[in-house]
Amino acid sequence: KRFTIKNPDFIKNTLVKTGAIVLSLVLMVLMIFNLPIIAYNKEGKPIEHISIMTFIKRWQPLVNVEGELEPNSMSNLNINSEIVNDDFTDGLDLDQIIEGQFSVLVLGFDESSGNSDVNWVFQFDIAAAKLNVLQIPRDTCLPYYTTSFTGKFNSIYSMGDSEKTPIQRVVNAVQDNFGIPIDAYITTNCYDIVDMVDLIGGIPISLDERIVYEADKIIPAGDTVLNGQQAEWFVRYRHGFSEGDIGRVKNQRKFLAAAMQRLLNIIEEDGKMTFYGYLKEIYENQYILTNLSLESITKLADLAATISLDNVQVNMVPGEGAWYYPQGHDRQSIWSVHKQATIDMLNKYYRPYQHDMTLPESAIIEIVTDYVTNSYDNTSDTLQELQDGAVPGQSKTEAPTEAAT
Repeated sequence: KRFTIKNPDFIKNTLVKTGAIVLSLVLMVLMIFNLPIIAYNKEGKPIEHISIMTFIKRWQPLVNVEGELEPNSMSNLNINSEIVNDDFTDGLDLDQIIEGQFSVLVLGFDESSGNSDVNWVFQFDIAAAKLNVLQIPRDTCLPYYTTSFTGKFNSIYSMGDSEKTPIQRVVNAVQDNFGIPIDAYITTNCYDIVDMVDLIGGIPISLDERIVYEADKIIPAGDTVLNGQQAEWFVRYRHGFSEGDIGRVKNQRKFLAAAMQRLLNIIEEDGKMTFYGYLKEIYENQYILTNLSLESITKLADLAATISLDNVQVNMVPGEGAWYYPQGHDRQSIWSVHKQATIDMLNKYYRPYQHDMTLPESAIIEIVTDYVTNSYDNTSDTLQELQDGAVPGQSKTEAPTEAAT
C-alpha cells in the first residue's frame, strides 16, 4: 500500500526550521566554549581569562603525582638581550622561561621508582629548529644535593632536599650545576617503556654485537626490531660494557636515534593523525607523568617532526670514573665531573639565548682535580651520525682548556 505525503512543503519547512535551531544551538555552545569566562591562575603567573576550550587544552591530568614545578628559581638567567629583545618570538606559544627555547627534564626510574637511572635534558632550540640532549650519568657525584652517602645524581629524587618535592629536587640540581632552566618534566618507569614501544610496533635498530641481558634474555646482533621487552633490556643493559654505566649511557644514544627515526617514519608513512593517536594513548594510559598538557606535548612533537637527525646533538656530562670516600661508609664508584669542560660544552650547546656561564656560576664540585683522563670531555654525536653507524660517544677531545677565572 502506497502512502502519499499530503503537504510536502510543510515537512520541508519543518526540517529546515529544526536544522536552523540545531545549528543555532551548536553555534551558541561553541561561542560559550570560546568565550574568556574562566579566571585562570597558574602559580607564578598573572591571572588571565580564558575560554573553556583553552582550559581543556591546558588541562594537566598527569601532574597530580609529581606536582607542578616552582616558578623559576635561577638567580641569574643572564639572558642575551641582543637576541631576546621585545620583538623576538620563536613562534610557538608555550609557557617557557626563556623565549626561543624549551627544556624538558626526562627521568627514567628502576623497579623501585626511587632511583633515576636515565637522566636526560631535552632542550628544544625552537627558533633555530634544533634539539640538544644532555645525558647526565646516574653516578654523577653531586654530594650537596642528596642525603645519600653515595652522593650520586640518581639518588637526588628520593633523598634530596626534604623541603622540596622529589621532581623539584632534581630540577634544582640541574639548574644550579648545569645552568639550564627547566620548563617541564617527564618521568617514566622501566616497565612503561615496554608498553610504549609495543604500542608503536617496535623500534628497528642495527646491533654490532648481540646483547645478553640475562641468560634467557638475548637480543641478536644485526638488523632487528626491538619489541617492548627487548627495548627495556637494551636501555638498561650495562654489565657487558667495560665502561659500565658510561657504556650504557652511550648505548642509550643508539636507542634514542632509532626511536626518533621510528617516530619520523610513522609520521611520514602513516600520517600525523596516527602519530597523535599514539601520543594520546600514551598520555591517557599514564605511561608517563608530566606537567605538560596534551596540547603542549603535541606542539613539541610537531616541532620535533620538523627537526632533521643532523640537528639533534647529544652530549654527556664530561668527567671520569673515580672513587668517592664518604665519611663512615665504604668507598663509592662515582662519575667525577670535569667542571671546565662541562661549562665549555654547556656554553656551546645549551645556552643559545643566554650569555656564557662562568666557573663561579656553577655549583659543580670536582671530586677529582688531578685528571687521569680527558677522553670523555667531548663525546658529542648527532643522531644522524649514530644512525649512520658511528660509535656512540667516540671521543673528539682536544687538549684541555685552561680553567676560567
